[in-house]
Amino acid sequence: MRAIHVPLKLINLQDDGFHLLMEIVVFGESHLAVLDTGASRSVFDKTLLEKHLSDDPAISGENTEENYATTLFSTSSTLMATIPVLKLNGLKLKKYTAVGLDLDSVNASYQQMGHPVISAIIGGDILFQHKAVINYKKLQLKLYK
Repeated sequence: MRAIHVPLKLINLQDDGFHLLMEIVVFGESHLAVLDTGASRSVFDKTLLEKHLSDDPAISGENTEENYATTLFSTSSTLMATIPVLKLNGLKLKKYTAVGLDLDSVNASYQQMGHPVISAIIGGDILFQHKAVINYKKLQLKLYK
């Protein structure tokens, strides 16, 4: 198994804890994502998915009222879509089935604290499948293909 190293950025949540951010590439664009070991499933900003669904009819998607209790917040409306390629540094996940949630409240809080906007939360589905190891000293995520 080959290891992929993903750089992480530690942000301070006003002395009330920390979040780890990482760069991802979806739809050929770089975005920031929160690394959330407590999230059972990775989620993506619903607006980002909707934008690309309308731009590219080859990308499938559907709205659903199903709830996903996967992250720091809850929502009543989700979007399911297929991301053709999700890149986490050297790891490429093809035809990734994505859950879209409204991340506006998370981003509003981040912006109030002077942090950048995020487009996704990377959770346990990806972390478990790729045997993730977080090195806080090096601020690095190790994933295995």
